[in-house]
Amino acid sequence: MNKERKIETEEVEAVSPPPRARVTPDFERKRDYLTGFLSGETKPADEASANEDLKNNVIDALKSIYDPEIPVDIYELGLIYDVAISEDGDAVVTMTLTTPHCPVAESLPNEVELRVLSVPGIRDAEVKLVWDPPWDPSKMSDEARLELGML
Repeated sequence: MNKERKIETEEVEAVSPPPRARVTPDFERKRDYLTGFLSGETKPADEASANEDLKNNVIDALKSIYDPEIPVDIYELGLIYDVAISEDGDAVVTMTLTTPHCPVAESLPNEVELRVLSVPGIRDAEVKLVWDPPWDPSKMSDEARLELGML
């Protein structure tokens, strides 16, 4: 007695994205004092240097994401075009992919967003995926070229 089950489907033009989760301004992260002490870091003297430090921490997080097909991180590969941090700790990362048909086209931007959100001091992260200017090997750093034997 095999009962055939039918699944009803409905075609739609578009689906609205889910609302973005945001950390409210009155939420404070507990500071880990031991981490700063052990690394020998000092408190930044002004807001501009604090923002620059936060940007550098975001870049370090981006350097921990590797292209699955190439043994080079996405920052050195030249996929990250810009990292902007607001005074409130909101990060906007402008990036591209090697091609629009890249196998990680759907997962890589999400991974970038999650890694940026994991940086202490970042309140919100947005990833803008752009295709102009298109990526080409000239955007790679010298370190990436050396790793890939292109120098």
